[in-house]
Amino acid sequence: MEILWLSEDDVRSVLTIEEAIPAVESAFAEHGLGNVQMPPKSYLYYEHGDLRTMPAYIKKLEATGVKIVNSHPWNPERGMPSVMAVVILNSVETGAPLALMGGTYLTAVRTGAAGGIAAKHLARRESSAVGIIGAGAQARTQIMALSKLFDLEVVRVMDKSQERARAFVSDVRGFLGCDCVPVRDGRDACDCDILVTATPSRAPVVLSDWVRDGTHINAIGADAPGKQELDPKLLKRARVVVDDLSQAIHSGEVNVPISRGEYSSDEIHAQLGEIVAGKMPGRESEREITIFDSTGLAIQDIAVASLVYRKARELDIGTVLEFI
Repeated sequence: MEILWLSEDDVRSVLTIEEAIPAVESAFAEHGLGNVQMPPKSYLYYEHGDLRTMPAYIKKLEATGVKIVNSHPWNPERGMPSVMAVVILNSVETGAPLALMGGTYLTAVRTGAAGGIAAKHLARRESSAVGIIGAGAQARTQIMALSKLFDLEVVRVMDKSQERARAFVSDVRGFLGCDCVPVRDGRDACDCDILVTATPSRAPVVLSDWVRDGTHINAIGADAPGKQELDPKLLKRARVVVDDLSQAIHSGEVNVPISRGEYSSDEIHAQLGEIVAGKMPGRESEREITIFDSTGLAIQDIAVASLVYRKARELDIGTVLEFI
């Protein structure tokens, strides 16, 4: 028995945001229709971060497996990514492992794809200005996806590190066909149609008064208990859509306001998959504020990993290892 090993470079060589977007959108639709198995993430907590396991089965794809991923926000100070992952794909028929692949770039791409899909269904169609708070790897793939779905004119990026913000601007100008500028204040980043928050913050980095009517927000950073990026008053003004209800209540943007009694799970409008599948409406007026609370779903990982595996086999990429 053999298993295919795909390094991070192998994954990068076959995975594009253009292909990831429809793969992830299909996975969300299956989630909305109730056609997946996806137990909640399990966490191990350490002094400086956490480790998560994320299993899923997507019946339509006949794809199953698990991702193991960490979140250590201070890793960049050590010259390491804050998020690193591996994905194991298994045979549905026998349970045998089919592939083991680097999941760090895959995680960034599938998260960007989810943000793009959320904006497709929730942002105003003529949206052209994007604001970003937090200029890490997640922000880069958010912009990659949004640039494929919207005619962007300007991107304003704010990070607590001006050096990181300038590096981000230099990087994305290489693939982005619009102006991209660093800003010093979160309020300035909120001067936009689509706002992306991608920080490890445990206190709001966006105040309600900064956000104008009609804005769509992709809240990406809050993916563990205690994390929070948005003013709870902003949630009360908005139509809130989560990726998965149980995960969001436990570890999404809504987790802190719910635990403090500042927001109720009954106020959540829908899960994104329900909107993608046509079971629930998305944006219903030009003036309403919409928020996508992204915790990151295992179905996203398995859908994209299945795509990577198929392409790698077709192109004869990767290293075949003896398993048994």
